[in-house]
Amino acid sequence: MAGEFLEGYGEASFGLGGGAHGGHLIYWQKLDLGWEMVYSIFRAFVQLSVIGFVLQFIFTQKNVSWIILAYLFMVAVAGYTAGQRAKHVPKGKYVAGVSILAGTAVTMLLLVVLNVFPFTPRYIIPVAGMMVGNSMTVTGVTMKRLRDDIKVETALALGATPRQATIQQVKRALVIALSPVLDNAKTVGLIALPGAMTGLIMGGASPLEAIQLQIVVMNMLVGASTVCSIMSTYLCWPAFFTKAYQLETKVFAAE
Repeated sequence: MAGEFLEGYGEASFGLGGGAHGGHLIYWQKLDLGWEMVYSIFRAFVQLSVIGFVLQFIFTQKNVSWIILAYLFMVAVAGYTAGQRAKHVPKGKYVAGVSILAGTAVTMLLLVVLNVFPFTPRYIIPVAGMMVGNSMTVTGVTMKRLRDDIKVETALALGATPRQATIQQVKRALVIALSPVLDNAKTVGLIALPGAMTGLIMGGASPLEAIQLQIVVMNMLVGASTVCSIMSTYLCWPAFFTKAYQLETKVFAAE
């Protein structure tokens, strides 16, 4: 197995041409991103190499606890990353993690109960990864946008509650966070074939079979993203205010 894995690097190495071309353009434009690109490519190489062996091991296991462990690991990493994006939100990593867990777990449970996917590592882990990754992006953007948008001293001074004073900001943050997901759903297949569909077609499945799966995946991503985005706003906006209905200055002073 290791021999075949190493042989595959010969073909994969040709893909470095794209990275080298990007590096040349960065150098030409004198952007301060050269070392970051090298680090990113190297990190991706290491991560994908390690995860390949990990998935190979998990796929051969019969114990469902490995599936749950892999899923929780993905949620933890996603929660940390989304929390970093909104680092000035109090307990941002916790809020992001809980939101992502709630949104993706409910959706995954529904898919398993309806027998859309069998509860096996080969199906659940890739599907959960797509959901968690998409939810991570939406949650991080929602939390950051909400914090940046809340400038409501006038409404509070007129006697409005924090919820009343921030309702428009909450709606705007949700619209901005969910717009890329909805735009992607509108253009799916017209601009580029999605990853799940591409993998199935390249694996020998018929285009019609691939489309059926992609329809399920797209609806799943939209549903999970919506739940995560809405839940993250409800969990994080109270931290922006004091008990006296005033803006929490330490949250907005930090930049």
